[in-house]
Amino acid sequence: MFGIIVGTHGQFAPGIVQSCEMIFGKRDKLKAVTLMPGEGPDDVVEKYEQAIKELGDPERVLFFNDLMGGSPYNAACRLVAANENYGIVAGVNLPALIAMSAAQDIDDGSTTIAEIMEQALAAVKEGAVISSYESLNVESDDDEL
Repeated sequence: MFGIIVGTHGQFAPGIVQSCEMIFGKRDKLKAVTLMPGEGPDDVVEKYEQAIKELGDPERVLFFNDLMGGSPYNAACRLVAANENYGIVAGVNLPALIAMSAAQDIDDGSTTIAEIMEQALAAVKEGAVISSYESLNVESDDDEL
C-alpha cells in the first residue's frame, strides 16, 4: 500500500485528514504535516521524513499539498527529487483525499507513482464542481415521487 502525506500551511492538513477519517474511517497510511508560522522548508522536510517513518517507510509516497510553490510543496520536491517512487499533487481537496484513501485499500503494489499521481489529479478535478440556481432547479423525471 502506498502512503499519503498531506502537507499544508497551518492546520489545514490535520483538519482535512480528520474529516477524511470521519467519513472513511481511520487510515493507517495517511499522515498530516503542517508548516506553522516561524517554520521553513527544512522544518517541513524533517516532518515529512518523520511521517514517512511513521507510515512504515512505504515504497511509494504521494505528497498531497495545498499549494504549488509553497513551502510544503517545495519541501516535498526535495524528497521527490531523491526518490523516484515519491510524487506530488498540489490542490488537495476532501473528495480527492477520500478517493485516494480508497485507492490505497485496493492497491496491490503494482501501481506506479506516476499512475497514482494521475489518479489523484483526476480526483482533485472531479471533486471540484459548481452548482447554480439553474442547475439546482432543473426538472427531471427523477424528481417525481
